Amino acid sequence: MSALAYAGFCHSLLLTSDEPFDKPIAKQLRWRISAAAVLVVGAALRLYDLTLVPLHHDEGVNGKFLLTLVNEGFYQYDPQNYHGPTLYYFAAVIPWISRLLFGKSFAEAHALNDFTIRFTTAAFGVATIWLVLTLRRRIGTIAALAGAALLAVSPGAVYLSRYFIHETLLVFFMLGLVVAASRFYETGRPAYLLLSAATAALLFATKETAILSAVVLLIALVLTALFVKLRELRERTSKERSATEKRRTIVERLRSATERFGGPSSLIISLVAAVSLFLIIEIVFYSSFFTNYPNGLYDALKSLQFWTQTGEHVHVHPWSTYVSWLWQEESPLLLLGLAGLGLALWRTNSFAIFMALCAFGMLSAYSLIPYKTPWLMLNFVVPMAVTSGYALQEIYERAVAAKLGVIALLIGTGALAISGYKMLSLNFVHYDDPAYAYVYVHTQRDIFPLLEQIDATAQRAGTREQTAIAIASPDYWPLPWYLRNYSNVTYYGKVTPFTEPIIIASPTQVADIVTMSGTAYRLINSNVNPSGTYTLRPGIELLVFVRSDLTTE
Repeated sequence: MSALAYAGFCHSLLLTSDEPFDKPIAKQLRWRISAAAVLVVGAALRLYDLTLVPLHHDEGVNGKFLLTLVNEGFYQYDPQNYHGPTLYYFAAVIPWISRLLFGKSFAEAHALNDFTIRFTTAAFGVATIWLVLTLRRRIGTIAALAGAALLAVSPGAVYLSRYFIHETLLVFFMLGLVVAASRFYETGRPAYLLLSAATAALLFATKETAILSAVVLLIALVLTALFVKLRELRERTSKERSATEKRRTIVERLRSATERFGGPSSLIISLVAAVSLFLIIEIVFYSSFFTNYPNGLYDALKSLQFWTQTGEHVHVHPWSTYVSWLWQEESPLLLLGLAGLGLALWRTNSFAIFMALCAFGMLSAYSLIPYKTPWLMLNFVVPMAVTSGYALQEIYERAVAAKLGVIALLIGTGALAISGYKMLSLNFVHYDDPAYAYVYVHTQRDIFPLLEQIDATAQRAGTREQTAIAIASPDYWPLPWYLRNYSNVTYYGKVTPFTEPIIIASPTQVADIVTMSGTAYRLINSNVNPSGTYTLRPGIELLVFVRSDLTTE
């Protein structure tokens, strides 16, 4: 909801009177129909059966923060969590509006659930596809459509858009910054500079890795400018260079550049306004709308320190891990992205070079960091989709010129088919299978029978959501999200004398519970696997003990 509103604001700026209109009208109509079709497909894949996949551990933690914000009106940025506040505030919009319109009970019952929280990230995922389409002027019609289509069916982009985590917002704001900044460079309109500042602020208020995104974007920009300049110098004769240098001094060049943006005074005012807007947005979000000022700002500065200390235990992987994961899940994007990089350099399309350098710059930067998780791949999958779209356009134009257009169509269709097959398999069949790269220490579907057992026992007890539940297992996320409507849940994390009707324990705690409680509790067979346990995630099993008078076995 909020992503689409933000995208709509950008769209009102991008479709202004200075936008050239393609002729004939039929061509423009075909573009709009094709773009709409890509968006519809992307939205359908991200929204269909959005509650199918169990919440990941991290989704459960994010959901808990959201519950506190919505129900208690309280949120304080914690640098040890090291993820920014935008996800929670954007996700809170739906329950807040529902509460305002229909009351608190309605909002708690219908506006805070798996679908509504994931709708936020799914909407940002669709809006990211729309941003790729807005690059039509920069990379071409076929490139924009092909890039958007590849992103729409990307296995990882779909999977992570259906995840309540920060990454989808992060890449949306990253690409939004690129789009807004490029429009400011083209038109010189201050509105685009302000939009760039706002988008950059939201980028930095989303996740601490925004600093890495900003550095890669800056390096890509500098390298692109250097490459284009060197290419131009090489293609001009020394005599032409000498004449040009005599005609224009450095001061004249600077004056000419600033005139594009309304002159030095206007540019300075615009820059001051942009910096002010950036700071205001950062302060508002990190201070929790001034309820945690100035502590929230100090904590924001500490986040990078905590992030650099991550990387121990299971999340440390070899430098080549991301390339392996890309080959396994996103091979069309990897191959076409490499082709797009080569073609962009050959053709000297500055924007295509920039996007390609962003894609492989992000891949290189994240590969150098020992800490690796598959959701970080979205940072280079999105620009890689744009670069792949550019590659398909270049291939198509050359194939048509050689009267081999069918070959280009086969390549494009094959890329979409392979990505589409992998996407469907990952997102709707093997969504909790750890053999797939994007399925990373994910909650297993066994959690749903576990929740059904808890609900059935609570119904038999007659206490329903007031039923007391003891969580003895030290591993339990995302249970706090799923048990949010139960008012008497205690997370002990160990065995202690229990009085609650329901106990959730690990297999290593069975002997202690039996010794301590005798026949007061009965161990329930899950009937979902031979061991009678419920698999929470790979390597973590749970068991349910129910007070003997409430069992049916």
